[in-house]
Amino acid sequence: MALSFEEAKAVVGGPGQIFELQDAVVNGVSYRTIKNAPPNLGSLFASSRGLHETFVVYEDEEWTFDAVMVQADALAHALVHDFGIKPGDRVGIAMRNLPEWVMSFAAITSIGAISVSFNAWWTEEENDYAINDAGVNLLIADIERINRTLVPCQRAGVPIIGVRINDGEVRPGVTRWQDVVVPGTPMPQVTVTPDMDATILFTSGTTGFPKGAVSTHFAVVQSIMAFSAKSQVTSLRRTSPEEAGGLPPCFILVVPLFHVTGCVPVMLSCFSWHFKLVIMYKWDAEKALQMIEKYKVTSFVGVPTQSWDLLECPSFSKYDTSSLSSIGGGGAPAPPKLVDRVEKSFKKGRPGLGYGMTETNAFGPGTYGDDFVNNPTSTGRVPEFVMDVEIRDDEGHAVANNVSGEIWMKSPTNIRGYWNKPDATASTIVDGWLRTGDLGHIDDEGFLYIEDRLKDMILRGGENVYSAEVEAAIYENPAVYEAAVFGLAHERLGEEVATVVMLREGVTLSEDELRDFLKTRLASFKIPTRYAFTNEPLPRNPAGKFLKRAMPKIYFA
Repeated sequence: MALSFEEAKAVVGGPGQIFELQDAVVNGVSYRTIKNAPPNLGSLFASSRGLHETFVVYEDEEWTFDAVMVQADALAHALVHDFGIKPGDRVGIAMRNLPEWVMSFAAITSIGAISVSFNAWWTEEENDYAINDAGVNLLIADIERINRTLVPCQRAGVPIIGVRINDGEVRPGVTRWQDVVVPGTPMPQVTVTPDMDATILFTSGTTGFPKGAVSTHFAVVQSIMAFSAKSQVTSLRRTSPEEAGGLPPCFILVVPLFHVTGCVPVMLSCFSWHFKLVIMYKWDAEKALQMIEKYKVTSFVGVPTQSWDLLECPSFSKYDTSSLSSIGGGGAPAPPKLVDRVEKSFKKGRPGLGYGMTETNAFGPGTYGDDFVNNPTSTGRVPEFVMDVEIRDDEGHAVANNVSGEIWMKSPTNIRGYWNKPDATASTIVDGWLRTGDLGHIDDEGFLYIEDRLKDMILRGGENVYSAEVEAAIYENPAVYEAAVFGLAHERLGEEVATVVMLREGVTLSEDELRDFLKTRLASFKIPTRYAFTNEPLPRNPAGKFLKRAMPKIYFA
């Protein structure tokens, strides 16, 4: 008989277990933490030296764990001895999903520097902001990102290490990876304590400027351990032996490494526990199915859009997906229709969903298998291993079950704050609790339901798009008098970006003209796909705020 949720948690986190729980005080706040967690990320990576099993698969390349560490050690040596990188310095990573992304992250964090993840879709203007906001000391980038960061880096005096670039692609201020990374050079010996900063992951803010979410080594390591503990809880609760599959764990990376999901629960979990990681060059449903069959992938972690794409692929039935035990992820709500289709379309794979944020290092309530099928609109049970969850009212007081309010989370996996933004930090993190900005409730069985977002944010295929940023870019067009941006329901993406624009008197502006105008100002995923133009003022409430909830019916019904 399968164990209950609480029984399985008690077993996995019990005394003498690898994921044994203990209470610990961090910066004056008491948390449930995992006792046996390593002190820093470098300690996790160290076990991969000398391990000759395949770690990273990319296109026609296969890298063993040891080969990845040989490159990481050599890069770390170059960062310290050739570029003078010290603990606390910020080193940016700006590239598509490549083996060098993984190597760079390991090298940077092992020497006490801070890994700064750049969104690979950012424009030159967005890159410029991040370079200066984080005070980046060095950037590691591929050729496409070099073309979008070179001018800002030159202005800021930031050197670049170029990844996979040819002689003809070298630019002033750019040093090729192969010219500084010398295999055989050792990892520098640097003391890295748990409270030192490890990562900055940018998450868009409602002001239109991205915020750098800063995590310590302690927080990231606790998240990796907590995800693994949660996986053990799930294993104990499986109702069918077939779900386990009996195959060695293998993840396919279908989300960007610059996103917290790709970085922490996928890449770092594989690195830590010596799982195979199959990296896609870019998302393509049929290619993903081919790789799942070829490498016997057991875990698919993406946004719901990608699960939908797999099922919609005309060749889906041609491929053997029986190795999959879990098909899920997070980053957006999963429509109940998708949950049902996943449950019925895979031989052993069960649907799963997680509710995590950049600010929690992706950790949060999750749901899988029977729980998800029976409660398809819930995001999982609480409390979740090391995390406490409360629903609070506008005054910050906890409310009863089945009462809606803002979702608050307390966890050792939470960020310590936002880089250079003390006001944003103070308003988001209160006495160790993270205000998520999401509205929801917890039922009598402990299932958490997300109802809405208090933040003015659109979730497009797992990407956060903030209305204020898009509106600011639209307002730069001289033909625009006023504009409102909001999300419209979309079957595949979850939401798509829509805008209503009031034009100035006597001028014209077409959808194509506005879209071309925005291409130089916004990453492609932020540019609206639905447009409505009007010569009348947009509807507002008595306080002068746009009535955005009414606009979809008014302009797009």
